Parts: sequence; structure tokens; C-alpha cells
Amino acid sequence: MKPCWKINTLSLLAALFAAAPLSASIPSDAEPSVIVDTSVEPVASGKFEPTWESLAQYEVPEWFRDAKFGIWAHWGPQCEPERGDWYARNMYCQDHWQYDEHLEQYGHPSTFGFKDIINEWKAENWDPDKLMELYQRVGAKYFFALANHHDNLDLWNSKYQPWNSVNMGPKKDLIAGWATAAREHGMKFGVSVHAAHAWGWYETAQGADQTGPLAGVPYDGDLTKEDGKGTWWEGYDPQDLYEQRHEPAPGFEEPTSIWGRWEWGNGLTPPDQDFCDRFYNRTVDLIDSYHPDLIYFDDTALPLWPVSDAGLKLAAHFYNRRNQWRGDDGVLFGKVLDPDQRQCMVWDIERGRSHKIEPEPWQSGTCLGDWHYNKGVYENNGYKSARTIVHTLVDVVSKNGNLLLSVPLRGDGAPDDAEIAILEGIAAWMQINQEAIHGTRPWKVMGEGPQMEATEADDRPKFNEDKVKPFTAEDVRFTTKGDTLYATLMSVPSVDISIESLGTAAGLYDGEIGHVTLLGSDEELAWSQTSRALVIEAPKKVPSDIAIVFKISPRD
Repeated sequence: MKPCWKINTLSLLAALFAAAPLSASIPSDAEPSVIVDTSVEPVASGKFEPTWESLAQYEVPEWFRDAKFGIWAHWGPQCEPERGDWYARNMYCQDHWQYDEHLEQYGHPSTFGFKDIINEWKAENWDPDKLMELYQRVGAKYFFALANHHDNLDLWNSKYQPWNSVNMGPKKDLIAGWATAAREHGMKFGVSVHAAHAWGWYETAQGADQTGPLAGVPYDGDLTKEDGKGTWWEGYDPQDLYEQRHEPAPGFEEPTSIWGRWEWGNGLTPPDQDFCDRFYNRTVDLIDSYHPDLIYFDDTALPLWPVSDAGLKLAAHFYNRRNQWRGDDGVLFGKVLDPDQRQCMVWDIERGRSHKIEPEPWQSGTCLGDWHYNKGVYENNGYKSARTIVHTLVDVVSKNGNLLLSVPLRGDGAPDDAEIAILEGIAAWMQINQEAIHGTRPWKVMGEGPQMEATEADDRPKFNEDKVKPFTAEDVRFTTKGDTLYATLMSVPSVDISIESLGTAAGLYDGEIGHVTLLGSDEELAWSQTSRALVIEAPKKVPSDIAIVFKISPRD
């Protein structure tokens, strides 16, 4: 068996998604071979049936379009080692840097596997109320909690997964705590579900070192309940966590298998009936127990599609439940959607964004650093700045999108000081300018300026952040609310501002401009509208050095 090569995961993702074959949507006309059993957890009755045709009735609720900004705690047991994303997979790849870190910190994965990381994780400094106070001040209108990741630990009192955060690790119902805190602070509550990939993602746990003193000694991915006598996990079956009751796909240990076989049908061993049924039942339990307003599936189209109809049934169940509970369809996210599928749910672009105004609401999901906490990012000052996040938010909102920002938490459940400083910087800007964000809609054009011309139009379905060029004081983004137009200047101007889209010759602004003010300032601005542009004299003092917002109103 070959070892996994030492690679930089983010670099690999960017390189792989530059390749067209890995960025294709999965057609809706596929015929699933695994039909999940709904006898234990029936699909809720209502107007939605588990078909693509029925899901196309979906309507995005107005509260989501108004919200614009959410924060995500992508937090689970993989944050405990503080070594970044996909730790639970890569710790089983000899010569991968996370394997080396695991060996040094915990020992060999044959004797100390990821199941044992879970036992180490206590979340002792987790304070959801304190975090919600901060997130609310930052301007978030909805909050997402990780319900499970590819590591397959359920972070709630799960009926169908004994490996959960109540039975082990923190011994707390994390989803219940998050849900209560978010709703007490007036935020919509969402859950993200990633466990459909555990089947293939954990296959590295079936491996063994190829070199060294423990060459050939199996990792712990083949352990069973009978092996646990006298251990901390006695009575639990590791196969309920690792889901390796199958032969791994050929070449599973190669680094390209991380994404080259992400979609079902690209060479992965197909999941069996039991796995699909368990995933379906677990997710119905999550929905029915915590009544989320939003649900995010880390899947192309829907989870387990096109192998199974589980995703279709979960979507119909969630929409019908939402109509019973709240009278709207809620918000369900999928990734890498074709145009027809975007009628059935909200399109999420991971670590990327659209380059145009989209006809339907969408979401950009990004992170300050790694998805799971990585102390190396902290130590090397690798986080996105408050400026970058604000610019991203303004740009995304101008294109009919929302921004979901992941703020990594340490294993103990607290953010670090650098993250808090970044969030406070965003909060300072939002306290002045949030009226140009919340409750707005895109204008006739998204904006103007050299950044638009320099940024390469990129239709990759995710991981296109690297194509976005820096913003300047000549770059403008527009939003509108009623008859008010907001023009956000993406830096502090040193000379007069000229907005060509608002010149009378452009024919875009209806009526006549009557008022131009600067949010956060009582300075009376000098301005004029010519056929070429709206020209505004540079303010003598600005309320922020990140971006400034001009509020433009029609003549009384």
C-alpha cells in the first residue's frame, strides 16, 4: 500500500478545481440505485415530493435575502489538535505533515486513532452566549453550527449515531446549545451536514505505514466493537464512526483521491443500503429535533446523489417541515448546481463568488483561515483581514448574494485574540454602514471600476477566490433599498470621486438625484451630476479606512 504524499491541501484544491472535469454538476435525471427506507423516519407530508420536479417549487424566503451576512462555527473534534482541516483523514497518510504532527503529539495511528482525538476533546471554554453577542455586534443575521463533518461524529444527542458529542468528548449537546443562543440573540439558526462523505473519506484509516518500524501495522480503521474491551470506548463500535465495512476504492491512498473521487460515481466504492439509511435517519432526527431555519449540505447537488435518493427525501422533508413550523420553505444549500437545480435550493459557492449579478439569491461561503482551527495560520498571521471580509461582503451583496463567514474556534471552543480583533474591525464598519447591506437588493449594475476589469471572469463552481483582484478607491459597488441607492467606495479617496454609472448619459438612475450623504458623517458634501458622471468632492474626514458609503436619494 502506498503512502499519501506530503501536500498542501488548499493548494491542491485550487489546482484540482481549475480542471474542468472536477467542476461539473451532477445531472438531475440520474437514476439512484439505493432507495432509502423511510419506514422509521417518514418524509413529512406537504407540497414537496422527493423529486427534482417537485423541489423546483422552492421559493427563497425574504428574510434570507434581507439577512446578507451569517457566521459559521465550523467546529468539531478536528479542531482539538489545532492542525487544520481534514486532519481525521490526513493523519492516516504517512509522510503527510498532519501525520507527522499526529505522531509527535499523540503517537502512532494504529494505537491512537481519530476516535481517541474525540475522547481528548472537551470544549471546556465553549460559551455560545458570549460568542453570539460578538457575532450579533459584527452584523450577522444568521448563524451556522457544524452538525457533523466527514469525521462522522454527530454533535447532538443523536438517536442513530452512538458516536456523538453527548456520549463522548465534550459530553454536551452542542447543537442544542448553539440553537438556543442564536435564537435568544435574534438570529436565524442553521446546521451544516457533511457526513455523507465519511464512507470514502475515511478509507485512509484502513491503511498502514509503508516504511519505518511500524510498516504494515494496520491503522485503527478496521477495529470493531469486540476490540474495545477494557478501553475507554468499550461498548462502542468504531465502524459506526469510521464506516469502513467495505473494500476501499483502488488507489484510495493517493492524494488525488481526495478530490478526484469526491463525487459519487467517480471511482468510489458505492455506499451500501445501511450507510444511506443511517445517514438519512440521522439527518431527519437533526431536522426534527432542532427545527433549523437553514441547512447546508457539503455535497454536489444533494447528499449521496446520484447513488441514493436520500438527499431528495431530506430536501422534501425539510421544506415540508419548515412550512409546518414557520410558514416558509426555509433555506437549503447545495454546491455545484446546474441552472435547473438552482431552482430547487440556494446555490453555495465555497471559497469563491460569482462575477455577475445572479438572477437568484446565492451564498458565498468562506473562512478566516482553515475550515478547522489551525494554530499555524494564527502564528503566521494568515487570517483574512477585516478589510478583506468587508470588501468580500460588499461585493457579494451587490451581486444578489449573501456571505457566510466561518470563524475557526480552537478545540476548547473559543476564538483566538487575532480572530476577535478581526471581528471587532468588521463590527466597527458594520455599525456605521450596515444599512447599505441588510435589507438591500442589487441595483441595475453591480458596480464599476478597475477591479472589475482586472478580475478574470471565472465560472468555476468554487475555489475561485484566487482570481479576485484587490479593490481601490476607484471601485464602487451598488445596493438599493426602496428609492435609496448606496454606492460603496472600496477605499478612501484622495481626489474627487467620479461615478460614471450615475451620469445622466448612462441612463441608469431613474429620476433626478437630490441628496448625497456619507454614512457616519454629518459633513455636507459638494457634488454635481453631469452627463458623464456623478462627481463628489472627496470628504475631508471619513468614518472608516476600509470602505465608505454614499447614500444617494432622489430629489424631494
